[in-house]
This record gives sequence, C-alpha cells and structure tokens, in this order.
Amino acid sequence: MSEQNHLSAGDRVPDAVFKTRHNDDWLDISTAEIFAGKTVVVFALPGAFTPTCSSTHLPGYMALAGQLKAAGVDEIYCLSVNDSFVMNAWAKDQRVEDEVLMIPDGNGAFSKGMGLLVDKRDLGFGLRSWRYSMLVRDGVIEKIFVEDFATPGDPFEVSDAATMLNAINSAKAQSA
Repeated sequence: MSEQNHLSAGDRVPDAVFKTRHNDDWLDISTAEIFAGKTVVVFALPGAFTPTCSSTHLPGYMALAGQLKAAGVDEIYCLSVNDSFVMNAWAKDQRVEDEVLMIPDGNGAFSKGMGLLVDKRDLGFGLRSWRYSMLVRDGVIEKIFVEDFATPGDPFEVSDAATMLNAINSAKAQSA
C-alpha cells in the first residue's frame, strides 16, 4: 500500500452523518454533534470482530479510558466501516459499556473524508478504514497517529491507547 494523503493536525474533521441504532430507533448523528465543544479521542480500525481490533485495539482503549478521561478527554469513540448492527453486536461481545462509544461509518464517508479509506477487496473486506487514532478538540485534529502504509498487513504500532495517553500527558506537561 502506498502513502496516502490524509488529514493532519490542524485540519478540521470531515462532515459526515453516522447512521446509528439505539434500541429500536435509527438516529442520525452528525460530526458536529460528536465533536463540537468537546475534546475527543477517535480510534479507527479495519473491522469489528477482527483479531487485532478485538484482542488489543478496542480492549486497550477500554482499559485506559479512565486515565484518558482524567487527562481531559470528554469522549472516546471507536470508528469502523461497519454498520450499526455490527458495531452494537461487537460492543456487546466485548462488554463495552460507556467508556467507549461505537461509531458506525457504514458507507465509509468519514473515513474517505479523512483520506484514510483503503481498499481491502483482496481480503474480501471491501473498502475499510485504515488504522489510526486522533485527538480532536472542537472539531479540529490536534494529534493524529496513522499506522505506516508501507508496512505489509495490518500494522498496529502507533494508534494504541498508551501512545495516545502518553501524547496527551506529554503535551500537558510541556504546557505547564
């Protein structure tokens, strides 16, 4: 996979609407609702129920959610190019409560706007999100950690919860 042009620190997140399912109701949630006036961590991954996503990526953010929130994060969002039914089932399977909120980017509109929608048809996945994490303040990307496009397979080196927490704590220490 070649290097891609994706959004960077200082850029505003793309406008998108997420089709979510709560109980028996469909709710359209806009990026404005998710990001406006908040400090948010988003971590994006290729797919619900996939090995690294289920064994390490999501559980890592669940485990460090309290520390991230203590460091000033209002919400933590897990985003994947899956539909709401899949994301809700995965949340139930992983025993996610309110520490992480699941965001279904079913049509990949947000991922495409980020410049991080990738073609995984060779694996039968279709179009998916590349693995990354970002800190967003009031809709503007402050920090973004994108896995290396040159690494074969599904790299998982910089988008983990510990890297994000360290970056937030380092920035706080430098500004103190």
